[in-house]
Amino acid sequence: MSDCFILLAAGKGKRFKSKTLKQFIKYKNKPLFMHSIDKAIKSNLFKYIMVVTNNKIKLKNKKIKIIKGGNERYQSSQKALEYIKNNNFKNVFIHDAARPNFSINLLKKLKKHLIKNKAVVPYINTDNSTKYANKNKIINLKREGVLLTQTPQCFDFKSLYNLSKNNKSLVTDEASLFLNNNEKIKFIKGEEKNTKITKISDLNNIQVNTFYGIGFDIHKLIKNKKLYLGGNKIPFHSGLKGHSDGDVIIHSIIDALLGAQRKKDIGSLYPSNKNKFKNIRSPKMLSPIISDLENNNCYINNIDINLICERPKVSKYRNKIINSLSQLMNINKNIINLKGKTVEKLGLIGKENAIACESIVSISKYE
Repeated sequence: MSDCFILLAAGKGKRFKSKTLKQFIKYKNKPLFMHSIDKAIKSNLFKYIMVVTNNKIKLKNKKIKIIKGGNERYQSSQKALEYIKNNNFKNVFIHDAARPNFSINLLKKLKKHLIKNKAVVPYINTDNSTKYANKNKIINLKREGVLLTQTPQCFDFKSLYNLSKNNKSLVTDEASLFLNNNEKIKFIKGEEKNTKITKISDLNNIQVNTFYGIGFDIHKLIKNKKLYLGGNKIPFHSGLKGHSDGDVIIHSIIDALLGAQRKKDIGSLYPSNKNKFKNIRSPKMLSPIISDLENNNCYINNIDINLICERPKVSKYRNKIINSLSQLMNINKNIINLKGKTVEKLGLIGKENAIACESIVSISKYE
């Protein structure tokens, strides 16, 4: 594995017209640039993933290197190539952060074509009648011959580096360097969905289906056990009896998320007759649910939670629980709502012998 993936994320996005830079805008529940990084990581094709940006960001993955970009795109590309010139990379893939919707399959196709080529660039054709303005004359073009090029574009590292280091003129992509120097490029069919986010209105061009799920859980309170709610240890006279830690908030959320995806219930994943789940912490039960959600192109829109108990008082721990859930599910805390409900001293819950919770979630699945 001797290839490097370079993500160019230093642009100003003037046409985007937003206070937040385009590459950092929330898109499908995470920053725009992170979609490209996540796919590069999942592909297992790259030794390094370089992010070129003029903003301070922190990413924990050891494969990722972050460097400062230039004022123009080609300058950011030059800086990245200069940074890795001594790493003995065979190939380099260069991608624009504004294109989050490419597939891992496209990366693999590009890699395959690099075996016999020094430059491989994806493209799509256009269905529109196409014309070219040359001074005062408008010329009709055969649309079959018009190539709308995309990124990622991939190259033999040494070839690209030598062309790039001597370049002083503005080029809009690395393919232009090869064409300007009469170097051969292998053009392959790209992907229709690999569109570029240029304007704010482009964010609305997502095919999305929305689904809802409801979850419920209840556990008895018993002495000499710790109480966990929403992943937090809560000071209280008793804890919740269960095969796991009995965290009714997380359990009801898990059931709601499974329900929204039509995937049975929490008991089918974590049966109470299996010793390996004995005393398991609920955050560990939630983690694979969230990963599966993300892997299936789903994201959470909203969570509404009713914690049903006489005590502890929800108002005292609301912010702590919401912050915990936000971190555990990697979602904005503003889309989580937690309400406290009592049962007017009635039944097991009213006598402080049990705590229940119900949750409703909304998720969206994008194509």
